[in-house]
Amino acid sequence: MESTTELHVERARLQKQIEHHLGISGGSLLFEFREIEKKVRLDLITVNPRHHQSFLFHSETGYDRVDALRKMLEYVQNYRDKESSYTVQWISRDDKELNTSYFRARNMYEALDKLYFGRDMNTITVFSVVLNPVS
Repeated sequence: MESTTELHVERARLQKQIEHHLGISGGSLLFEFREIEKKVRLDLITVNPRHHQSFLFHSETGYDRVDALRKMLEYVQNYRDKESSYTVQWISRDDKELNTSYFRARNMYEALDKLYFGRDMNTITVFSVVLNPVS
């Protein structure tokens, strides 16, 4: 069995690889872990530096944190090939400026789930969800 120190080092290494692959760092990428039915769920959350809103990037479940991080790294290395790109235009109840956010998802419902993740649906009004052309 690996020591606690080795597990911390491995988790830090995997998190750095994920940040590097996405080109996101400096507190704009959050790793949230929670236990669900004797497994670990990792929610990878992005924070937009312009409008300071957070959105779900992707979730993975593993038998421990390292396993969940390994699955997340595999996802970020391949998601562009497997998921479509969506543009969502929305406005926050607290703000009167139209915002545009981009999501990778299997369908528009999953893109909206990522937009609404962790918030009351009544706090955001969505004006459009557009499937972007494949380049």
